[in-house]
Amino acid sequence: MRLLLDTHLLLWAAGQPDMLSFEARALIGDAGNELTFSAVSLWEIAINNGLGRSDFSVKLPALRRGLLENGYRELPVLGEHALALDALPPHHKDPFDRMLVAQARIEGIALLTSDATLARYGEPVRKV
Repeated sequence: MRLLLDTHLLLWAAGQPDMLSFEARALIGDAGNELTFSAVSLWEIAINNGLGRSDFSVKLPALRRGLLENGYRELPVLGEHALALDALPPHHKDPFDRMLVAQARIEGIALLTSDATLARYGEPVRKV
């Protein structure tokens, strides 16, 4: 199964795996799953890190390199993803999370999140 991790799950998987739920750890640890991260998450981390948010404090080049070295695939942002935003209901106000939902829908990837509000989008978003 192809899995796209939202930004918080991505940070937790990379540096604080004890923050992940049992279900998230199982899905991420399953060698049969293809793990993906979005350029959107890197952008979100860079912005929030620059604003001094401690929960986003990470060295971005090292994070990206570590993800790629551990078999994660990087998903770029395409115009098709941006166009898909128009079809999303306004369940969530965060533009980064909305783009992750749009990407997951266009690419046919399950988006894993711990955010109940984001999970209101339904498939392909999965709360873990």
